[in-house]
Amino acid sequence: MAFLRAQAKTDSPNADFSYLPADTLYFDSACQTLRPQQVIDAMDEYYHEYNACGERVKYEWGRKVDEKVERTRESLLKLAGKSGRDYVCAFTLNTTYGLNLVLSQLPHGAYKNLVTSEIEHNSVFLPTITWAKKLGLKRTVLARQNDGSISYTKNDLDKSVVVVNTTSNVNGANLANARELVRDAHVTGGIVIFDGAQTMGHNAEILKGVDYDAICFSGHKMYGPSLGVIIIKKELLNILSFDFIGGGMVQDVQLDSYTLLPDEPHTRLEAGLQNFAGIIGLGAAIDWQKNYRPEGQPAKEYELALGQKLFDGLSQIPSLKIFNQSPVSIVSFYSPKIDAHQLAIYLSAQDIMARSGYFCCHYYLSAKLNLPPLLRLSLGLNNTEDQVDKLIEILQKIIGSR
Repeated sequence: MAFLRAQAKTDSPNADFSYLPADTLYFDSACQTLRPQQVIDAMDEYYHEYNACGERVKYEWGRKVDEKVERTRESLLKLAGKSGRDYVCAFTLNTTYGLNLVLSQLPHGAYKNLVTSEIEHNSVFLPTITWAKKLGLKRTVLARQNDGSISYTKNDLDKSVVVVNTTSNVNGANLANARELVRDAHVTGGIVIFDGAQTMGHNAEILKGVDYDAICFSGHKMYGPSLGVIIIKKELLNILSFDFIGGGMVQDVQLDSYTLLPDEPHTRLEAGLQNFAGIIGLGAAIDWQKNYRPEGQPAKEYELALGQKLFDGLSQIPSLKIFNQSPVSIVSFYSPKIDAHQLAIYLSAQDIMARSGYFCCHYYLSAKLNLPPLLRLSLGLNNTEDQVDKLIEILQKIIGSR
């Protein structure tokens, strides 16, 4: 830790991201957020001070790992507003892996349809194509409205597995009718699995009280390390057919059979050794974000204000075609004057990092809307008002000169 701090660049406008040079602007938090120093230190402490396996050893290092991992599980359930009586928190590689892990182990014959929406990340869109075929389900792709709500009839949801995002990675629109969607799916004998990758690090409160069956998300989009999380109802977990199996999951093994651990249901989704440093780092990220007050403001209010400033600034550039309907932390656009990939290269030359392309949302942006590649600016708590001003100024010079 001392080495890391000694190397920190103290001219950074944000002390918690002091390793980032002041003249380097990172606007790609929808891909992965930067990690505050506190998260890096927590992981470094694990590697240097108690680098042990969890749930396997009896010595003191292992006991400390178990305590910190359990604390992270509890923090994630609390963040999601779920009780350990009804839900289980398990760790995976990332959102995509978690969604595939749940879908691949659904029981055959339990459902009739697999439902998704048109504006989905490939982590949802591709698995719903694959697992609908493998499970013999009819696949339905529904439209989303400008406010992010999904359009459906109750017939669409009949005995269906619904898999949709709760916040778009293209325009930041939230699933406005999440509560109604889950209620109606349950009435018809279906289940709802959410892709919460863009939600849990920015506005997890929009899902409080929503009775979903599972949600998958990623630590690397919420100021933590690269790690996946599944929060799943025990009721759904208990009917899965566990085909992805291995170490750390069993109580007993015979020649041709085994018995799963009865009192540790999270292990049924955690085959093999886990990323303990990552889990501990994610716990530190949750603590950091909960207590972080940039310029004395709550983190969410600060991010919303930055989003408004960014949206207003972009709106003043006449040739931009902004994809968003409202100001949020994710804004995508294109200009007929310049290819988005070329624009990203020009911005990079000015030490500004932004994403260009279709953002793993190829079907909706390319096949359905036939749009050219877009440029996406996604804000994080590392950003400042001065950085947004500089970004807008440079965009105006680049695009306005053409």
